[in-house]
Amino acid sequence: MESLITNILLLISSALLLFYATKITVSIWWRPRCIERQLNQQGIKGNPCRLFFGDMKEELKVLMEAWSRPIGLNHQIVPRVLPYVHQTVEKHGMKSVVWFGTSPRVVVWEAELVKEVLSNKFGYFRLPPVNPLLKILAMGITSLDGESWVRRRRLIIPAFHMEKLKGMVPAFQTSCVELIKRWEGMIGGEGSCELDVWPELQYLTGDVISRTAYGSNYEEGKDIFQLLKEQVSLVLEAARTAYIPGFRFLPTRKNRRRVRINKEIKSMFTDLIRKKERAIAAGESSNDDLLGLLLQSTYSDDLRGSMNNPTRTYKLTMEDIIEECKVFYIAGQETTASLLTWTMVLLAMYPDWQERAREEVLQICGKKVPDFDSVSHLKIVTMILHEVLRLYPPVVALFRRTYKEIELGGVSFPAGVDLLLPIIMFHHDLELWGEDAEEFNPERFSQGVSKASKDPNAFFPFGWGPRICLGHNFAMIEAKMALSMILQNFSFQLSPSYAHAPYTVITLQPQHGAQVILTKL
Repeated sequence: MESLITNILLLISSALLLFYATKITVSIWWRPRCIERQLNQQGIKGNPCRLFFGDMKEELKVLMEAWSRPIGLNHQIVPRVLPYVHQTVEKHGMKSVVWFGTSPRVVVWEAELVKEVLSNKFGYFRLPPVNPLLKILAMGITSLDGESWVRRRRLIIPAFHMEKLKGMVPAFQTSCVELIKRWEGMIGGEGSCELDVWPELQYLTGDVISRTAYGSNYEEGKDIFQLLKEQVSLVLEAARTAYIPGFRFLPTRKNRRRVRINKEIKSMFTDLIRKKERAIAAGESSNDDLLGLLLQSTYSDDLRGSMNNPTRTYKLTMEDIIEECKVFYIAGQETTASLLTWTMVLLAMYPDWQERAREEVLQICGKKVPDFDSVSHLKIVTMILHEVLRLYPPVVALFRRTYKEIELGGVSFPAGVDLLLPIIMFHHDLELWGEDAEEFNPERFSQGVSKASKDPNAFFPFGWGPRICLGHNFAMIEAKMALSMILQNFSFQLSPSYAHAPYTVITLQPQHGAQVILTKL
């Protein structure tokens, strides 16, 4: 009897072992090769799919080489920012594939196809699965799909209605006035000084998002910002290598640091949320900022949970609220700081455009602090910001995964293929923008965004379609106000110490800072 039981257990164990071995083999070898063959037959080429790592080792090597030295003062930045994709496209054409481990990433090659993917009209596309190492960032609505995304978006979008944005202008003004005073203090009686504007503008945008989203200020959230930046750096460093299941649980120094930072951030956000709850209850704070809206959802029956079960109330947990707070601290600070930094760099490179923008600001706003109505009339400033977003988009690429088999641009894609939408490559494309595509020419936007290029879908710095960045109007109003006040009070030129080295850490950033010579007007 015991022998029979032992044999049965051995048989079951062998069957389970065979099952999982087969599953792993299909996942990492057979299925990728089937997809590779299907793509190749349709003219989509790339390096052969290699076991486990795909192109990741070579891609990291190329990336580190590109980042090892600055480039000249020009805007031909694609080879530095997306070096491996650029090399792949140069070698195999726009219809090409890069292997991220065993996942194929196919470059989307036409602006019209980008629109089709981002509109997701028939529900064929989803976000790619998140690397478990990235889950520690808990990116809230940006990582959700389907019904969960719809419900969360419905909750958050009221915070970005235009009337709400108008109400945030006093907070924008307060933060910008403090920036101007700080810079004036740095200059003192000297008349000018060298200043790295990258950390300064991060401070500004961090202060703005703190005031408008949480009723706080940068100093109160300073420790959170610093920990989030360290966490992002550690997580992205790990994400650039092939994921090894279970590795994140090993007690390495960096893994322990990631876990410790995560606990500290959660504790800080919990304290911030509890403080906000007490202030609202005591009538000392409104609930119409982002955090107030999120907290309101935990008590309100206005938002229903499931489309199939309309009687079940949808409420956010503390973990959900913390996730959204992280999103707004990271995205709300980094995106606008990136835009403003590259704008100052480019206006320092092109003093004629700096002067044209200053003249417009002084004509419309005088020396008064700009308000919502005045920045809405700044045509030249808007043209400049659009051109900066074209040449230096804060987010350089987007990804979507095919959920079902679909035909796109005459190519049949099976389920499970990642589509790479290289924003920066479309923004620098000579066929779309003309021979001066890699030159700074805000005049191209003089007739609006839709007429700036040969294809109205070629410009999408904040994404497109239903998942367009919720904060894009917020960012543009903030950027116009900050730039206007800087132009009112200072002129600036590039410092001799400036090294032109765009690179990506979530957003497109200056690797070695953005040093300018700031002169008080």
